[in-house]
Amino acid sequence: MAATAREKLVAPRFRNNHRPSPAAGGFWRWQWERWRQGLPREPAEGYRFPVATPDPARLARRDRATLTWIGHSTLLLQLDGLNILTDPQFSERASPLSFLGPRRRVAPVPPLQQLPAIDLVLISHNHYDHLDRRSVRQLAAQPGGPPHFLVPRGVARWFQRQGITAVEEFGWWEETRFRGLRIHCLPVQHWSARTSFDRNETLWCGWRLEGADLSFLFAGDTGYSAHFRAIRERLGPVDLAALPIGHYEPRWFMGPSHVDPAEAIRIQGDLEARLAVAIHWGTFPLTDEPLDEPPQRLQRELAAAGIAPSRFAVLVRGETREVDELLRAAG
Repeated sequence: MAATAREKLVAPRFRNNHRPSPAAGGFWRWQWERWRQGLPREPAEGYRFPVATPDPARLARRDRATLTWIGHSTLLLQLDGLNILTDPQFSERASPLSFLGPRRRVAPVPPLQQLPAIDLVLISHNHYDHLDRRSVRQLAAQPGGPPHFLVPRGVARWFQRQGITAVEEFGWWEETRFRGLRIHCLPVQHWSARTSFDRNETLWCGWRLEGADLSFLFAGDTGYSAHFRAIRERLGPVDLAALPIGHYEPRWFMGPSHVDPAEAIRIQGDLEARLAVAIHWGTFPLTDEPLDEPPQRLQRELAAAGIAPSRFAVLVRGETREVDELLRAAG
């Protein structure tokens, strides 16, 4: 059901604690510059994104902690016997329209239909490349019943309009428990909107899961801020952090809401994360840098900082890795 006029008038406006969101008017300046400069740039000629063949038997197991990067910010984490999905985006476009908007350059691996039954879904915010209506509705219709959706404040109403009631919403620093996991909703530096008229009416967030033997942080989509030091000071270091590395150019416009690889490394240090895993790159042409640039730039920044590449892993799409193996490699 559409929001009433009164609901729109009294809808809250959320804001960042440390840096303001990018000005809406800057979008048109950016679009003009993109058109004038012929951006975004394409990957190097002949470049193909590496893709692994998923192992259905491995995905069906629940006895070990594993991580599978499906694409963009979509990860399958298998932890403490649970299948957990982050920001599910399996559609052809990151758009409200099926014929217009940023088009996926690499298919999701594995596709949604090949996933094991999902128990828990974490949503970071309502942008179309992170909250996809078709993907969410397909998950809600999975055999055996829908997963449980955790969303930031204000987003539950959108789910309820889709007929999905297995949803809970949280504000920053609130926590809950789900089948033995302790889960924290975390502050990050970003913004929200699904139309031209609902800017910052819903919250954005990251999530931290604490299992029996592993802690995991999903940063979602964020610019750099002091939030990450505060998270470590309040909750302690984290074992594994999924951090964005792409969609950062031009810095004058993207800087407040999207980290670049150097800032992602800085976040890993602020969190005292034993291992970081790269997300939010190589899928949709959303910003000006080539889709293949972020991991290359990440490797250069790690070398400049004297950090071993194994401390910040770039996974092959569709490849399932055991978390213990990744942590041992990180040292």
